[in-house]
Amino acid sequence: MPAPNLKEMSWVILLLWIQAGILTHTLVSSQECTKFKVSNCQECVQSGPGCAWCKKPNFTKAGEPDSARCDTVKQLDLRGCNDTDVIYPTSRATSGFSTLNDVIQLTPRRISLQLRPDQPVTFEVKFRRAEGYPVDLYYLMDLSFSMFDDLQNVKNLGSSLLQALNKITKSAQIGFGSFVDKTVLPFVNTHPENLKNPCPDKTVLCQPPFSFKHILNLTGDGGQFQEQVGKQRISGNLDAPEGGLDAMMQVAVCGDKIGWRNVTRLLVYATDDGFHIAGDGKLAAILTPNDGQCHLEDNIYKSSNEFDYPSVGQLAQKLSENNIQPVFAVTSRMVKTYQELSKLIPKSAVGELSADSNNVVQLITEAYQNLSSEVILDHGTTPDFLDILYDSFCSNGVETMDQLKGRCSNVKIKEEISFRVKVTATRCLPNQSFVIRPLGFTDMLSVSVSTLCDCECDETPQDGDCNANGAIVCGICRCNEAHVGKNCECRTGGRTNQELEQSCRKENGSAVCSGDGDCVCGQCSCHTNEDPTRQIYGQHCQCNNWDCELFDGKLCAGEGTCDCGMCKCRTEFEGSACQCRKSTSNCLNERKSVCSGRGQCECNTCNCKPGYLPPFCELCPGCHSPCSKFAPCVECLITTGDQQQHRNCSDLCPGIQAHRVETLAEETFCREKDSKSCWMHYVIKEEDGEETYSLTYTENIECPQPPNIFAIVGGTISGVILIGLLLLAVWKAVTELNDRKEYGRFQQEQMKSKWDKAGNPLYKEATTTVQNPNFFEE
Repeated sequence: MPAPNLKEMSWVILLLWIQAGILTHTLVSSQECTKFKVSNCQECVQSGPGCAWCKKPNFTKAGEPDSARCDTVKQLDLRGCNDTDVIYPTSRATSGFSTLNDVIQLTPRRISLQLRPDQPVTFEVKFRRAEGYPVDLYYLMDLSFSMFDDLQNVKNLGSSLLQALNKITKSAQIGFGSFVDKTVLPFVNTHPENLKNPCPDKTVLCQPPFSFKHILNLTGDGGQFQEQVGKQRISGNLDAPEGGLDAMMQVAVCGDKIGWRNVTRLLVYATDDGFHIAGDGKLAAILTPNDGQCHLEDNIYKSSNEFDYPSVGQLAQKLSENNIQPVFAVTSRMVKTYQELSKLIPKSAVGELSADSNNVVQLITEAYQNLSSEVILDHGTTPDFLDILYDSFCSNGVETMDQLKGRCSNVKIKEEISFRVKVTATRCLPNQSFVIRPLGFTDMLSVSVSTLCDCECDETPQDGDCNANGAIVCGICRCNEAHVGKNCECRTGGRTNQELEQSCRKENGSAVCSGDGDCVCGQCSCHTNEDPTRQIYGQHCQCNNWDCELFDGKLCAGEGTCDCGMCKCRTEFEGSACQCRKSTSNCLNERKSVCSGRGQCECNTCNCKPGYLPPFCELCPGCHSPCSKFAPCVECLITTGDQQQHRNCSDLCPGIQAHRVETLAEETFCREKDSKSCWMHYVIKEEDGEETYSLTYTENIECPQPPNIFAIVGGTISGVILIGLLLLAVWKAVTELNDRKEYGRFQQEQMKSKWDKAGNPLYKEATTTVQNPNFFEE
């Protein structure tokens, strides 16, 4: 592809500058500036992306704080601050000019970002898939006993697998490793005989169990692959899940020992069963989490029994960091399991392995094509205060916006796609960098980041600046030691600037001079107003003469003056806004007491204390029951006599004026029981004032008579006997009636029966008669 000429590059740069200018103008005009306690340029630009600072000398008016220099560009312009005096840093991106070719798939390769907090910057990244990109393939095989037939077919794979890879790439290498499981119970039978030959069929010669064994470094010699794999023997374990994740972790992190090149890296994982995950090691008392480090010794993972299995997330991170794309070649019954696993590992694929693994070459070829045609742009781990989003523009017309990763599928060879990356710093950060790269490819974009949190002001010093006690920085004086003030006109007298400023605050945390004045040498100088009738005053400029209540559209109803937020009324007026003439005519009760002594008469209306109701601040009818409340007091008075003579009742009778009488003439009085269940009679009247009552009582009480025990007992016994006799008589009468009824029924049945007097048809006369002579009668 020919390189662009100088004229084309000039037009490109010009267009980029125009676009940047339009973007900056849009941001400046649309954003607002929310400033709070801004005292210099640095604080201004950090207070919000829409804030700008005016460095023009004498820009602020007399008594106006320096925070007035911080505002939007539009507002500063309206107030007379020229563009040359406005400090407004904007986020920008600077990249090297590069083009895509047969070697470079991703452009640009480097970019520098200068970010103002909360002001995003965008830049474009292009990708074009190259043809014949080199590939490294590592074949990781499960050698548990169920894979016996598969091993026989894999022994013949070397040359055919390399030939298939060389058809789609210019350079291919192949390596081999195997795994079983951790060599401890309950994963492997640890009996010495079973450790020698763990296979269930003892006629088969098996090798001892192991966790992971690296057998062949990545090489372009297919014969060497076939030779090394041919030496392998099957092994065995106890449970169905295998230690495949342990083996994948070592293949990913032991790059130097495996022999990975900086090319496309494929890890083919062949098995017919599931896998152990983090936490399963606890079954064998292995509690140390997997550390994600290389532990190969003599090409064997000898620390397997010391570390737990890795988690899926941990493995996915290591595979991504090392640019390795796994291909899960599994049998049909395990396809769904590994499809779920593939969802958690970016740039991974799942293929169905035939029962004897004779379709491995076809499966790997298809998986490579699928993985290579999917482009996922990712930036890995970045600081929490740096937000990165992607807009993807794919060749098939699919566009996705504001995603955490850029993604395009079905990307063909030599097809160009683009991504728009938006980076935002949410706060000021130290200089740092991160990498953006398409997963599964070696190309990467290095991004360096710095934040714009300072102001670059280049004033020319003038004689007499800051009263010769400081220098102007960004339009305001930066005073020398022992001097403070807007123009460095004050000596500190041993006090720090913070201490002088604190004396200008009404309270800790409040604004300096209440926000309506300037702190000059430790004292508040209140701001003046264009309207001479409006004044700001007070030690801390906390008062004014206009911020008071209005009535009928008039300040203090026109009948008073406003003083520090409160209306001071003329003698004949009152109220919060001087809206009422003084009068108590509607506040007098029947005793001519103002609000019954339980409130204030304001605007000729009682403002009652809590618990009392207008119009005269009396108790709510039915809301209180003083009768029961003062029963203990009355009982004490009846027992001990008059309260004036016996002060021991004062605690029970607070605020009560008690009077004893022989009888109560009032129709309405209280009737309550004392501690002996005797009825007491008294009258309570509420007097003016709070909790003040008059009590009139009589010592005449009504006590119930004691019960007659003998009459109650005798009556009870008599009643029981009488009831018993009555029940006996009732029973006897019922029995007699029943007997008479049954006898009558018997007689009726007897009357109905008829006796038959005819001869018996069965009877026959005797043929011979013998007579006893002793009884013969003549």
